[in-house]
Amino acid sequence: MRKIIDIQNGQLTDGRYQMAQPVNFSLCEGEQIAIYGPNGAGKTRFVEIITGRHRLKPGGSITYDFSGSAHKYVSDNIKYITFRDSYGIADAGYYYQQRWNQAEIDPEFTPTAGKVLDEYRTAGADVDSLVDAFGLRDSLDKYVISLSSGELRKMQLIKLLITAPSLLIIDNPFLGLDVDTRSQLSELLADLTRKGLSVILVVSRRDEIPSFITHVVEVDGLTVGPKLPFVPSEKASDERQIVEAPVDENRANVVKFNNISIRYGSRTILKDLNLTVRQGEHWILSGQNGCGKSTLLSLVCADNPQAYACDIELFGRKRGTGESIWDIKKHIGYVSPEMHRAYSKDMPTELIVASGLYDRAGLYFPPSEADMEIARRWMERFGIAELEGRSFMQISSGEQRLCLLARAFVKEPPLLILDEPMHGLDDNRKAFVRSFLDSYFTENPDKTLIMVTHYLDEMPDCIDHHLILQKNIL
Repeated sequence: MRKIIDIQNGQLTDGRYQMAQPVNFSLCEGEQIAIYGPNGAGKTRFVEIITGRHRLKPGGSITYDFSGSAHKYVSDNIKYITFRDSYGIADAGYYYQQRWNQAEIDPEFTPTAGKVLDEYRTAGADVDSLVDAFGLRDSLDKYVISLSSGELRKMQLIKLLITAPSLLIIDNPFLGLDVDTRSQLSELLADLTRKGLSVILVVSRRDEIPSFITHVVEVDGLTVGPKLPFVPSEKASDERQIVEAPVDENRANVVKFNNISIRYGSRTILKDLNLTVRQGEHWILSGQNGCGKSTLLSLVCADNPQAYACDIELFGRKRGTGESIWDIKKHIGYVSPEMHRAYSKDMPTELIVASGLYDRAGLYFPPSEADMEIARRWMERFGIAELEGRSFMQISSGEQRLCLLARAFVKEPPLLILDEPMHGLDDNRKAFVRSFLDSYFTENPDKTLIMVTHYLDEMPDCIDHHLILQKNIL
């Protein structure tokens, strides 16, 4: 059987990216591979060996055989995309509120999703079939910066598939995608493999592996295990029963929306929304990609300028009656894909955590020793004390997410807003975070939680209210 990729005794020359053992691996024609393992295990380093990103030490070799491909170069035959919990692709001018500040968008220089994809039509690519397969047609008129994290990931995948690679490698393929879109992506990839595409998926959880995968490779402790046949197991249902707690009218309102509608141009994101969240309640928000979950949270976090035109009360005070955004933010601990993207700075992890005490996206002054002790204590509570002194940009995306979770809790605010808090976490760390949330809110009954997730099995037991948002097409 033809070996598309064959790695023998592969070890990188750069000591910063060494594996614990030399890598031996082959991808044969007709095989579809899933690489899985815990956060920080070395999965990304393994993929970088596969793609030839770094030089191998003498004695190691890697060969490619893309016979029959129309592409001449290895770089054209292998396309690699990684969804590292960040919102899209970082750039120097990005700030995490940018998505909702559309008054600052210059249409001449800011493309819509449709305009970006139109550039591929000129080369004869079949864009429309992929757009329809991903259900993205209703979002083509949106500016790229305005896409939800799930919609943006769909567009990025379309752009890669249009190039017709021989091998597609996707790191965290289902990150940020709702239930229907995860199913659509699995079916689409399965169909493409039947037409000759080879696929390598990189996941943190074995139960994320779709049924079209033929072989699995476990990576743990910077060691690549053997390639083994994959036997799909029955997946547990996402359905969870939420026991609605009775409304306590005596508890103070933390958030109150009165008939809220949010529009961008001709598009309605939220329509006639009424919502009251009281102190000590624990809410889950769910719904399709693009239904307005993150927009709703941006109104609460004072990141969306349209809040001034809406009838909104936060912490018992009507929005727009003289409070600053910092008066609001000091009451909120927050984590989201947009915020994750804003933290693309090469600074020690403990400063990332400590920045939550100041409601800033980064610290450019030395915090007090007392504040650093608080940050270290929260890193210990989240099981990441060993990351102190490590660069935030050099740890895995799952470890980054735990740092940002510690940052959200570091000042122990009255309201925690957790937008997809378990993105990219392996099974053990996901279970740890769920258990932590249950313990924390049991021990702190006056603290309020609003959490967004596309996986209801991520929902902690403390959840007592559920809001399902519907996507507005017009």
